[in-house]
Amino acid sequence: MGVDIQGKLRIALGAVKDHASIGKAMIYSHHEGRDFSGIEVAVLRATGHDSGPIDDKHMHEILFLVSDSPGSVHFLAERISRRLGKTRDNLVALKTLSLIHRLLRGGNRCFEQQLRNAHVSGHLQMSTRCFLRNISDPSVSFIHKYAGYLEERIGWVINQAGKLEPAMSQGDLESRCYDEKSIDMVFRKLPKCQVFIDRVLDCSPSNISPSDNLVQAAMSNTLKESFQVYKTYCESVAALVNMFFDLTRAARGLACQILKRASQQSQDLQNFFENCKRIIENKNLDYPVVQIITTDHIMALEQFSTYFGSSHSSSAPPILDRITNSTKLQTTMAGIEGDEKDAGNFSWSPTLFSCSLETKISKVWVVFED
Repeated sequence: MGVDIQGKLRIALGAVKDHASIGKAMIYSHHEGRDFSGIEVAVLRATGHDSGPIDDKHMHEILFLVSDSPGSVHFLAERISRRLGKTRDNLVALKTLSLIHRLLRGGNRCFEQQLRNAHVSGHLQMSTRCFLRNISDPSVSFIHKYAGYLEERIGWVINQAGKLEPAMSQGDLESRCYDEKSIDMVFRKLPKCQVFIDRVLDCSPSNISPSDNLVQAAMSNTLKESFQVYKTYCESVAALVNMFFDLTRAARGLACQILKRASQQSQDLQNFFENCKRIIENKNLDYPVVQIITTDHIMALEQFSTYFGSSHSSSAPPILDRITNSTKLQTTMAGIEGDEKDAGNFSWSPTLFSCSLETKISKVWVVFED
């Protein structure tokens, strides 16, 4: 009973604070002659002290007011940052971060770019330093990790096809003449995908309650975006493997480091998605099948890289014998059913490695025959 009374008091006090903040915003706006008071009031209403998710009508109101008031994006960013910086309430902080996330997903490309510019200029800040004292609290820990995810997410854009992709800097724009799966694009895009996946993995839902609507909504949006990025991630890994033997020795070394990280991430991501399936209530999430990159694949590429980088010898590199004699690697690369019964639930897409390795193995033998 004591807990219920405390919760009701918190909600009542929060409602009083919200009412006072809204009234203060209206008074100051009228006194200073500003035209953006509606935006500030909408932000305060969207991030109230109640435990419910952000009301769509407040989202639509903010987007409408911003589109109807040129030059108001920086004001919006400042008010959101102020709301997050001043609050000591976990619910308000999480709702403010969720508001940023919703705005990134709900606005048009021009608005999205303006919001990103506001972040670069310092008008939009996602600092959660005021919650450092309670970092052991699971809800506070999630707020920090969710803020870290949004710091990375704001560096991505929704393209015309509705897919997420890294925002292009001026240097990137000069490289757009390259093919999408060229060396330049793969070595730039894949590491960005890996950083994005790391931030998603940080938002572990292990301590999320099914009744925590705010965290459930935040995780649902985060997961939807992770599915899109993971598709690009897989395409970039496949492209990197396909071009592996055409790279310089230094570039192959970098490629092996990227693939080692991808190997660990693939296992972590599978566990993460399985955990989310049990905890996240949203049944409309279409989880992808995670393609596991095993250490055997990485070792094979590393040995090939070392062999090709050294002087020619009279014998084939050791990995050739492993590929020839081991049905495990052959069936994995060729996508044939074999003796891989110990693979458990892990799956592997043959398109990632099979074609390039088979072709290059044949090419090596031609060299030896010559």
